[in-house]
Amino acid sequence: MSAETHGLRGRFGYWRFRFRVWRGQRPFWAGLLTLLAGLPIAYFPYAHLSLGALSLTMATTAGSGSLIIGVLLVVLGLTMWFQSAVRVFSGVASILLALVSLVVSNFGGFVVGFLLGLIGGALAVSWAPGVPPADGGADPAELPGSGKGDDGDAGYVPPPGSPYAAAYGEYPADPAGDQAATAPQHPVDGAETVDANGRHSAG
Repeated sequence: MSAETHGLRGRFGYWRFRFRVWRGQRPFWAGLLTLLAGLPIAYFPYAHLSLGALSLTMATTAGSGSLIIGVLLVVLGLTMWFQSAVRVFSGVASILLALVSLVVSNFGGFVVGFLLGLIGGALAVSWAPGVPPADGGADPAELPGSGKGDDGDAGYVPPPGSPYAAAYGEYPADPAGDQAATAPQHPVDGAETVDANGRHSAG
C-alpha cells in the first residue's frame, strides 16, 4: 500500500473524528430531522405529478403558507446546529409549525413532514450538553487509609511490626531488643542502685 493511500486514510480518519466531535456538541439529529421536515411541506403544494396521462397538481390556496412553514423549518434546523443555545426555542417552534402544517400544507406534507418536525422538535427540547468526565479521578492521597488526613499531615502510621512500616519511615522492631528492654534488671554485685524514694543502696 502506497504512502499516498496511508495519507488519504489518515486525513479521512481525522475529519471523521472532527465531525464526531462537532456532532456531539450540538443536537445534531434534532436539527437534521427538522431540516428534512421542511422539504416535503414546502415541496408538495407546488409539485406536479404525472400518473400516465393523468397530471396531478396538489397546489392549494395556502401554497404560500406551506412555503413559509417549510423554509422556517429548514432555518430552525440550521439554528439547532449552529446556535445550540436557543435549542429549546427552536424545538418548541418546530413542534408548533409541524402542528400548523397539518391544516395548511396537505396534512403536513402527507404526514411525513409533520412527523419529522414533531420528532425533531422534541429531540431539540430534550437535548442537553454532555458533562466531561473528571480528569484522573480521585486523588490517591485523599482516599481512606491512604496515610493522609484532611490537612495533609500523616494520619495513619502502621504498627512497628507491619511490613509496611519501612514505607512510613519506621522499621520493624527487633523482637530480641524488645525482650531485652522489657526484661527485669538485676543489680550487679557491688553496684549502687537507686530505689523509688531516691535512696542509694549497695548491692
